[in-house]
Parts: sequence; structure tokens; C-alpha cells
Amino acid sequence: MARALPHERIQYVVEGGFKLSGEIEPSGNKNAALPIIAASLLTDQRVELSNVPRIRDVEALVELIQSVGAKVRWLGRNELEIEARELHPANLDPDLCARIRASILLAGPMLARCGEITLPPPGGDVIGRRRVDTHFLALEQLGTRIEVNSVYSFRTEGLRGADVFLDEPSVTATENALCAAVFAEGTTILRNCASEPHVQDLARFLIAMGARIEGVGTNMMTIHGGQRLGGASHRIGPDHNEVGSLIGLAAVTGSEITIRRAGVEHLRSTLMTFERLGIRCQIDGDDLIIRSGQEMKIQPDFGGHIPKIEDQPWPAFPADTMSIAIVTASQCDGVVLMFEKMFESRMFFVDKLIAMGARIVLCDPHRAIVAGPSKLRAAQLESPDIRAGMAMLIAAMCAEGTSVINNAQQIERGYERIEERLNALGARITRIPPREA
Repeated sequence: MARALPHERIQYVVEGGFKLSGEIEPSGNKNAALPIIAASLLTDQRVELSNVPRIRDVEALVELIQSVGAKVRWLGRNELEIEARELHPANLDPDLCARIRASILLAGPMLARCGEITLPPPGGDVIGRRRVDTHFLALEQLGTRIEVNSVYSFRTEGLRGADVFLDEPSVTATENALCAAVFAEGTTILRNCASEPHVQDLARFLIAMGARIEGVGTNMMTIHGGQRLGGASHRIGPDHNEVGSLIGLAAVTGSEITIRRAGVEHLRSTLMTFERLGIRCQIDGDDLIIRSGQEMKIQPDFGGHIPKIEDQPWPAFPADTMSIAIVTASQCDGVVLMFEKMFESRMFFVDKLIAMGARIVLCDPHRAIVAGPSKLRAAQLESPDIRAGMAMLIAAMCAEGTSVINNAQQIERGYERIEERLNALGARITRIPPREA
């Protein structure tokens, strides 16, 4: 696949108002693939990964692990082989690190294998301050010395187990600490750790490599470190945030879609939230069916009070699906308060929805009142980040007329060949420039 250069600007031209139908399978979870690729550096044996999303963030991380000596080969469109026999703590390309937040995930594995690494500050979505203090505090307790200047310098004379309480349940800090702990001598207890599906997927991958981890899926994991890790084969789980995006898309376009291999065991909070918007899904084994003709009526709280939808750490409603819920709510009958707690800039994309005709009042950086349904009209849009970009794409697909989404390469950082896959269901999305085969 030809990879877009970081400066390449992508446009989506979207003809709205068309119903979709058919079956679609979600891509592998981006937020699982990235830490698992980084964790592949923990062994000098061969690792084979399948269902890897072929997206911009993954391609950038592959380049980064190659720069420290890993040999990487794509065996198929979504199959990756990694062999990290000899690693060297080279200075990482600051331009590559600035493109993705996942560069910070190399700290734990590189400390384990090489005893040191210097990282430029990570990049990623501009959705507010994204602190890295929790990474530093956890790795320090595991025996790491850290210097923070224009770059982050990590060094250790040997990782050792510890009882670590994370000051916030940060996903990436949990993943970094987990990778360091499996190599550390002794037992580590990670308390107040994240337990999202992608954290669980990383833990299962480490166990397949020979790690001993207890408490996977809870907020306290016990890691018995010092085990030599070997090669493994692992399939990345489905992206529950993409599933949430597809549920919202089906609902607002009045479409009937079947999502195959949806990973329904991780969807309870997502399905419950969409039910509060009057959208119900049918579970058939591991498939999810969204029927046309949904009620699309926001369910008031008991006593007729205006309901509140809020994101919280797993297993509650995920922050990355909040943008999708907002645009979906704009097409539902009723009023709802949307409360995004994690990032102080993530809500600012709603001005684009307001310009399209959505009735939304932004109360402050974290809260918005949505009143629907509102008739959306086509507009010129700019994608600020992955999730807001996908929300804009959904809005454009249910709007009247033809919309243009600039900066669509942000969407492609998290959604694999999304315009091709949606066009196969009946969407009318033109990518500029056209995608190469």
C-alpha cells in the first residue's frame, strides 16, 4: 500500500442523504495494535500479528521500531512480522514522534531490552493537554531515572518489581508500566490501572509470549516479572470505537447494517448509551445488527429530567466515542447533556456541526447541550482529529447536499480505508487524491 506522506493533504467529497446496507467488519483496534507492536521489542524471537489496521499511526510506529533495529515485514494486507534480535537505543526521529502519540509506548520495551532510550515529546491529536507524568511516575518506581528537557531521557541499571499506584488510570501509562514490569525482577502490582479492551489485548499478547499476569480486565494487575519472553502469534481484537462509529452512522442515515465480528463482549456501555438515544442493536453471536427505522428518541431520566451522557474510564462509555454520540444525538428527538470529562479541547469541533444546522449549545470546554432532531446541510469542514473527523464524516453522510472534509488524513490515522469500506455499503465518498491500489 502506498503510504501518504505526513504533509499530504487529503479531502473527502461526500454526497449526503443516501441509505447504506450490507455487512462490514471493524478493523483491528488501533489502540491495541500500537502497544502490541511496541511490546514486540521485548523478545528477540519472531512475532506474527494479524488483523493489524493498516493506518497512518501504525505505519509511523513501524518506521520507529525499524529505526532502533527491528526487522519488520508485512506478510499480507493486515499481517505483520516483527523480529527484534538486535536493538540499539538510537535517537528517534522527532518528526515521526511528532506525528503519533504512540511513540511514548517505546519507553517500557526499550528500557527492558536496552536499559535506555531518549524520546522526543510525543505528538497525536490536539484535543487538550495530554500529560505524561503518570508514565514517568510509574517507570521511576520500577527503577528508571528520567530527565526531562527538550527530550525525555530514560535510563535504568535494572528494572525491579514494585507496588505501583497510578495517579490516574492512563491507558498508555498502564501499557508502558506493564511492558516494563514483565521484564523487571520480582513482582509488580499495578493499582488504579486502565482496563480498556486494548489494555486487555496487550496483556493477552504478553501472556502468549510467556509473561505471568493476573487480574487482566481489572484495575489491579499483578505481574510476576523476570520471565524470558519468546515469540508469539496474536490476532488484534476489533476496534470498539469503530463499532460505535458504525452504529451512529447506521442510525443517522436510517440504514440497516450488520457488523461482523464486532467484539460484543466489550460493547455493553456503548450499547447502553445508544439505547438512551433511542437506538437499539440486535446481537447475533459476535455480530451486531442495526435495523433501519430506529426510534431515535432521547430517553429522559426518571421524573422527566434531561439526561446526561458522560464518558468515564472503562468499563464506562469511552471518551473516543463521545464525538460520535454528539452527532448522533443531533438527529434524535429530545434534549441531552453531553459531558466530555477527559480533554478540554475535544468539544470544540461542535461549531462545525452548528454551522451545518445542528442545535447545540457549548456550555464550556467539557459540556454541550444537544437538541434534536435538526436537519443538517452540506458544508466545508476541517477535521481537527481522528474522532471529530469521523463525526464530521457521519454528519456529512446524513446532510443534504455535497460536503467537503479537508484534513481528512486525520481520519485515516484511525480508520482504515474508511471511504472504500463505506462506499461498498452504498455511501458516496470521493477521496482526493484518489487512493492508489
